[in-house]
Amino acid sequence: MWQDEPDDAECATILTRIIDDIAPAIAEHRADLERERRLPARLFNVLADAGLFRLWLPKALGGPELSPNDFMRVVEAVAALDGSVGWVVGNGAGMSRIGGYVAHSVAETWFANPRAFVVSSTGATGDATTTDGGYRIAGRWPFGSGIHNATHAAVLCRVVDRDGGTQQNASLICCFDIDKVEIIDNWHVSGLRGTGSCDFIVNDAYVPSASCFAFPDIVPTQPGAVYGLPALSAFSWTVATVPLGIARGALDHFAALAATRSRSGNPLTLRDQETVQALFGRCESDHAATRALLRHAMAELVAAVPAASDRLLRARAMFRMSCARAAETASSIVERLAAAAGTAALMESGSLERCLRDAHAASRHIAMSQQSYVTGGRIALGLDAGSGRL
Repeated sequence: MWQDEPDDAECATILTRIIDDIAPAIAEHRADLERERRLPARLFNVLADAGLFRLWLPKALGGPELSPNDFMRVVEAVAALDGSVGWVVGNGAGMSRIGGYVAHSVAETWFANPRAFVVSSTGATGDATTTDGGYRIAGRWPFGSGIHNATHAAVLCRVVDRDGGTQQNASLICCFDIDKVEIIDNWHVSGLRGTGSCDFIVNDAYVPSASCFAFPDIVPTQPGAVYGLPALSAFSWTVATVPLGIARGALDHFAALAATRSRSGNPLTLRDQETVQALFGRCESDHAATRALLRHAMAELVAAVPAASDRLLRARAMFRMSCARAAETASSIVERLAAAAGTAALMESGSLERCLRDAHAASRHIAMSQQSYVTGGRIALGLDAGSGRL
């Protein structure tokens, strides 16, 4: 309902491309997304050529380096069109921030390809065994969203000495060309079906030290505020913005449906029924309030990073609670709209059915876990966080 202005002219240009180019391409490939369980190559190329996988690429590398708010605007706009596409854009665009973590020369080589896409997974830990000039890595990682279109992969590994001993509390993100990956075709799901979030395996691949960095305590190589964010917070932002976009799409779909549809026993269209008007108003209000909370939490997080004190700890906790709130509010909005739409929300030919599946799937991500309320509550009560995954 509310229209706020982008922080940067580059964001405004990207939003225009979404309307002019991306929306028709998604509509054309809607059935392909569901059937193939991944982004079709043609659709991926349209998204890449519009710059949607470079949103957090540093300006020093030719990227737009969007503000967190502008990043959110773009991901929401795509997710409103399709949850799966929004999810892949959030993940891929979010991982372009890797250009602010690795050596400039390495990132410059990777992102010289305008269709570069870095798939990531920290859902499991592989082994990075030290060797001359780098590491030999091996492991299996889950949830490789967008992996079928990726050019590179970035995975979490524990550091292992040559003699087989594990270095205590030492972990890395290791980045490498996608040709070192074997994809496991196990993404058979209900929601976010088109993301292609398959498991993948790497067997004894060499990765130079210049393509690795410590995690989660990353030392950025670029000065932008985005690259100084706590790693887990930056990642959470890239996915927590998606459910609100899905809910925005559901609101738009319902508004169009309500203009022509009536329910049995009532001759009025849904739009002309006061109970539906009240429901829709509450949903719009919930959406706006939750979106404002998430943005405020990110603004406080950015402001608290230089302090690196109790303020930062509290900001990180509130941010993660805001991510959880965004997911549960988005799911609630879509559920309420689907209930009001009746049997129309069951039809695969419509959009609410897909929004419902996608919102529920997105809300299951650990970045939006209900455990965040426990952690935030502990901190607010003067206790320790009780969890290292803030």
